[in-house]
Amino acid sequence: MIHQCSLQVPLDNSTDQVHLRVLAGKELRVRPEDITALRIRKRSIDARSKIIKVHLQLDVYVGEEPPREEYHAPVQSVHRKPHVLIVGAGPAGFFAALRLIELGIKPIIVERGKDVQARRRDLAAINRFHTVNPESNYCFGEGGAGTYSDGKLYTRSTKRGDVRKVLELFVAHGAAPTILVDAHPHIGTNKLPQIIVKMRESILASGGEIHFNTCVIDFILSSNAIKGVRTADGQEFLADHVILATGHSARDIFELLHRKHIRIESKPFAMGVRIEHAQSLIDTMQYRLKSSERHPLLPPASYSWVEQVYNDPAQGERSGTRGVFSFCMCPGGIIAPCATAEGEVVTNGWSPSRRNNPFANSGVVVAINQHDLELYHSHGALAGLRFQQAVEQMAWQAGGKTQRVPAQRMVDFVEGKLSADLPETSYHPGIVSAPLHELLPTFIGRSLQDAFRALAKKMKPYYTNEAVLHGVESRTSSPVRTPRSAEPLEHPEIHGLYPCAEGAGYAGGIVSAAIDGQQCAEAIAKKMGVV
Repeated sequence: MIHQCSLQVPLDNSTDQVHLRVLAGKELRVRPEDITALRIRKRSIDARSKIIKVHLQLDVYVGEEPPREEYHAPVQSVHRKPHVLIVGAGPAGFFAALRLIELGIKPIIVERGKDVQARRRDLAAINRFHTVNPESNYCFGEGGAGTYSDGKLYTRSTKRGDVRKVLELFVAHGAAPTILVDAHPHIGTNKLPQIIVKMRESILASGGEIHFNTCVIDFILSSNAIKGVRTADGQEFLADHVILATGHSARDIFELLHRKHIRIESKPFAMGVRIEHAQSLIDTMQYRLKSSERHPLLPPASYSWVEQVYNDPAQGERSGTRGVFSFCMCPGGIIAPCATAEGEVVTNGWSPSRRNNPFANSGVVVAINQHDLELYHSHGALAGLRFQQAVEQMAWQAGGKTQRVPAQRMVDFVEGKLSADLPETSYHPGIVSAPLHELLPTFIGRSLQDAFRALAKKMKPYYTNEAVLHGVESRTSSPVRTPRSAEPLEHPEIHGLYPCAEGAGYAGGIVSAAIDGQQCAEAIAKKMGVV
């Protein structure tokens, strides 16, 4: 017999099977010796009080053994099946392909960048030589931005699809089964590339196709329907169903849609800086323990915060409040250079699986609305993109026209002082002292200052001049949305075109992008009469 129960236990007892059996027995009113097995279904840490506790959701087996849990990639031959074209080999593209295979449809993926192995050389060139390959970088290539992201797998989009199915597919391709249990699952940048390679192998083994170094430059259209794409090397890939999963940094695709008069829309997004603290400080702040006292079962601490700050009408802002928030927090992580073209500087963060680097970083960003883009309104739906580009180009200029980033100590930034010196940071291309308080658009800089002042009262250790702001964090989400119908997820004007995931404005992370890719695949299968 199987029972479910929830337990709250001290950290020291959270892995003690004997202790857990006793507690589960009391909860379920069965003898501990009759419990044949425990299986953890969900685990989370509660560090809000001095005594840190672990919340466990358990399957308790009485008088029987648990079934063996196995996770498999979809494997069936689709060599001769009808095909669907997928533009982009990021999380949305790969998970759409795997779902199509499950449904008996052949996926054909075209990806502008390189495979994982070849891509590494271009990432090294950004860090060492400040050279940006516009087709192969931290955003473009096999696995998309997800391959060299932090690998966080939690999402608030639980109502949008089957999160567990996404996680099980990761496990089937080599991820640790703990991601199925942890409340905040994380794979790590060092492990994601191997998992992406195994996903590629699953797709190819079933008869799917993946074409690297294949950049789409045009859509083939006929009577308001897509018939395929044309690539930079002159190839044409024909298909009646095209999933457009190009990510939030494929600006040339936004330009192409705009040029072809295919409707796109400007959407809200956020921009700011990436801040870095010593991980030991974050541990002390969150766990109220010295770093040396941190329990071995406690992971490096993370944080999340939101502040509402008041707009300044004197600066031409509308009265009201504006959100400032932390984004993509990376414990024990590294800040990475994520530009996709020469002449711009972009930051992001990631963590290895052990999260054992000495620094903690997070995006700290300011919500941007249409009123903030008035100077760019002549660009129509591309207004936010043009604003984004202008800020990134400013950062490139301030960094010495290299991939070095303009940087400033936190308190200096708030007080409007140029930092006389800067501490060591994890950003490999290097940092340059710069007055970010003056360089950032006024409403962004002032909003960040106001938010940091508020945090100085609520999270006192966080507000320190040992923390360093790196400019800029600009690719939190796409500034453009490509519209689609609720059913069957097609563009409202171009039949057969399925805008998908982050680049289209319908996702915000690996899991939500994967779910969106699966849903686009299912919508196409339904239209084809497969399901």
